[in-house]
Amino acid sequence: MQRDKRKEFSSADSDADPNEIGSYASPPCFMHELDTGYLFAMSDDPRQRIQTKKIHAAPAPQDGQRILVERLWPRGVSKTAAALDCWEKRIAPSPELRKWYAHEPQRWPEFQRRYRAELASLEEELEPLLEAARKGRLTLLFSTRDEERNSAQVLREAMIERLEREG
Repeated sequence: MQRDKRKEFSSADSDADPNEIGSYASPPCFMHELDTGYLFAMSDDPRQRIQTKKIHAAPAPQDGQRILVERLWPRGVSKTAAALDCWEKRIAPSPELRKWYAHEPQRWPEFQRRYRAELASLEEELEPLLEAARKGRLTLLFSTRDEERNSAQVLREAMIERLEREG
């Protein structure tokens, strides 16, 4: 049985000569973890430029502009750790709508309809977000547990529809 003489990569071996006798083991590859959405950050497709993300997730360079779209500050997140570019409280659902919805899954379709009605009256507040999306990557941050049924998803879809209408 032959022993493997390859050197393992570590920061302690940073001055090691990779041409030494034996083969050199390269550091692990993380290409499979690449966010392919980042590759399309400047795409003409708004679906590629606007994403949603939980505020508790670590900031990443591919986030682009990070905008919190909640009316209340999320628990357990410091303002430094959030790495926000902007906090748009005014674009979040009204307190009445938020309390009515209470994250009850059966209320989701009606919540979407009501929140879209609120967004229709917030054209002025929505414009800076649309402008940011026209220029590059935009991440709408939310704090709810449900990653599929939340106001950021409704806002994202409304913004995409608006940008697609503009052409």
